[in-house]
Amino acid sequence: MSVSENQGFNTRAVHAGQAFEPRTGAVVPPVHFSSTYAQDGIGGLRDGYEYGRGTNPTRDALQEQLAALEGGSHAYSFSSGLAAEDSLIRALTRPGDHIVLGNDAYGGTYRLINRVLGDWGIGNTPVDMADLDAVRKAVAAHKTRFVWVETPPTR
Repeated sequence: MSVSENQGFNTRAVHAGQAFEPRTGAVVPPVHFSSTYAQDGIGGLRDGYEYGRGTNPTRDALQEQLAALEGGSHAYSFSSGLAAEDSLIRALTRPGDHIVLGNDAYGGTYRLINRVLGDWGIGNTPVDMADLDAVRKAVAAHKTRFVWVETPPTR
């Protein structure tokens, strides 16, 4: 079923990314956990599918549904929050850039930015996000590409 932005949220939540399965007519798409897909020769992918971890009809349906619910043209899903963070940060930064982040950021986020991306040439300055002067100072002192904010401080 083709779903448009003109349809209500509930309709998009139920039907976006939910076209019936053509082989069996199942109205709820089957779940594809992992598979290698038949190919029409080297590089001859069928409907863009090669291997389940690279592309997957189940993930495609989820992403189509998320895009429809958010009013977007595309959505991306990841196996973990850190995978999403890593993809986002690498898309937005280049070696030599700088990130200002909260000094109380999730430990995995800090390790990703400091250890992994630090080796890639991305600098960072952790600051108390409740101290706007400290944030301004850290941003101004470096080639800051963006400020990473998680749950806002309560102070």
